[in-house]
Amino acid sequence: MATHTMIVRSSSSSSAHAASSPVKETLPLFTTRSLTFPQRKSSFSRLRLRFFAEKLSQLYSSNGCASLQDSGDNLTEEHDTKEESSTSTTLSITVVGASGDLAKKKIFPALFALFYEGCLPHDFSVFGYARTKLTHEELRVMISRTLTCRIDQRENCVDKMDQFLKRCFYHSGQYNSEEDFAELNTKLKEKEEGKLSNRLYYLSIPPNIFVDVVRCASLRASSANGWTRVIVEKPFGRDSQSSGELTRCLKQYLTEEQIFRIDHYLGKELVENLSVLRFSNLVFEPLWSRNYIRNVQLIFSEDFGTEGRGGYFDQYGIIRDIMQNHLLQILALFAMETPVSLDAEDIRSEKVKVLRSMKPLLLQDMVVGQYKGHSKGGKAYPGYTDDPTVPKNSLTPTFAAAAMFINNARWDGVPFLMKAGKALHTRGAEIRVQFRHVPGNLYKKNFATDLDKATNELVIRVQPDEGIYLRINNKVPGLGMRLDRSDLNLLYRSRYILSVSNSINQEFFNFTLFFFRVCVDRYPREIPDAYERLLLDAIEGERRLFIRSDELDAAWDLFTPVLKELEQKKIVPELYPYGSRGPVGAHYLASKYNVRWGDLEDA
Repeated sequence: MATHTMIVRSSSSSSAHAASSPVKETLPLFTTRSLTFPQRKSSFSRLRLRFFAEKLSQLYSSNGCASLQDSGDNLTEEHDTKEESSTSTTLSITVVGASGDLAKKKIFPALFALFYEGCLPHDFSVFGYARTKLTHEELRVMISRTLTCRIDQRENCVDKMDQFLKRCFYHSGQYNSEEDFAELNTKLKEKEEGKLSNRLYYLSIPPNIFVDVVRCASLRASSANGWTRVIVEKPFGRDSQSSGELTRCLKQYLTEEQIFRIDHYLGKELVENLSVLRFSNLVFEPLWSRNYIRNVQLIFSEDFGTEGRGGYFDQYGIIRDIMQNHLLQILALFAMETPVSLDAEDIRSEKVKVLRSMKPLLLQDMVVGQYKGHSKGGKAYPGYTDDPTVPKNSLTPTFAAAAMFINNARWDGVPFLMKAGKALHTRGAEIRVQFRHVPGNLYKKNFATDLDKATNELVIRVQPDEGIYLRINNKVPGLGMRLDRSDLNLLYRSRYILSVSNSINQEFFNFTLFFFRVCVDRYPREIPDAYERLLLDAIEGERRLFIRSDELDAAWDLFTPVLKELEQKKIVPELYPYGSRGPVGAHYLASKYNVRWGDLEDA
């Protein structure tokens, strides 16, 4: 793979001839004739590419470089008809539960980021819907507090904010009132002005009112001439029965194709990169089996407790909140067979096969814990039951560790260890792949009796400080034979930030950065938030990162028996101090399968 190094030369010449362009000389692969853009299926993506092309052309010309008119012409034929159709099509996005924290902190900022990047269609409007009485202006003030121009800190930030906020409106109503949704429908039609209308509803509300909202929106506020889609936030029920009932009720008013069950972890950059890492690199795919992999660890930790939201958390616990969805979805992506194609249905079908091949989780293969109060450095940290919103006798786990197995030819006998907890010593999420020991290792005496230290390990860090690294053994320089473990690492923050000579002027730097960002898309200044990716996919009708109903059923089938056993037997969780590594029982569980948690060495 070619590496493109930027060598910028100062020039006093005012000529804009292509041959003298420093970019043309130093980046020969990206000439005006050969400039291409990645293709995606929808008209919105094509609209985005046209926006990029126009901006790039302006910047390229203003820096004394060759014009991109040729490239623009190449795009014109393909996109002229799309531009005509986009002007007669409008998108209405309704955030139900607009006054809640998720909407304010995640959804509205993600929508603004998409608008900022030119990823939304020309005609769109955003409506907030909730029971709280607000005016349009009050909604805009509320939204503006959480909007940031974090993407490259471009100078037109304030203007973009103003443009976005002018497209935001509010309608107050009850979640179970068809009349209120009929009024919302009237307001949506006013903004749509008789055009072909597509409507997206984001349900940022508690699951017990999902069905009421879907019923009212479906009967009173669906698009009459375009598509209507609904994004549903987790939790999708509490067990197999409640999840199945929720799906059945939703499908009274929506088809499966209209339901987008969102798990924001599937939108994270490193989770998306998981299949790329495996299926596009020959060095990994032959190793991806029981023959070479000793165990796989999926680890999630937060360094804070419930912090006042214990009332919600106590209804679900860490197993339902994290393990049954986030970690299990990552496991399915990791362990699936090669799909027929990258089509959403092919990928989701392979994930379902993995889930159906797994053994139901047993109580003896699980450890649960709950954090208690602790003092450290002169500061007191409250326990879980010290939260005033949590019952004093609560047995809800804030920590869980589990060993799971897949009954198929590829993974037979390989333990997949999950660990998730709150109020731990660090914050992070990662996948750890520990490989088998080298048979007849010639250097085992150099590692004494600790062969685990001689084991290769692949680590995919999902958050924070996204990165991928492979641990290998190597010789320490010197006359003796001393071995050491080293990391071959890909740290996103250092690899995917563009750096150039300080002598370059700021205007040309801005252009060059934009050139790479748009044309190559290889050097983003900041990784997009998962909600941005998932919202864009929902708008475009891309379902690959959303959960299908049979996936959901298979996932709940694995966890429902052990959840019921925990509750029926009133299993008391093992206490662990706030800010610790979790309960000791988790280490005994790992040792039961001759495994040591990999994150202990990094702590």
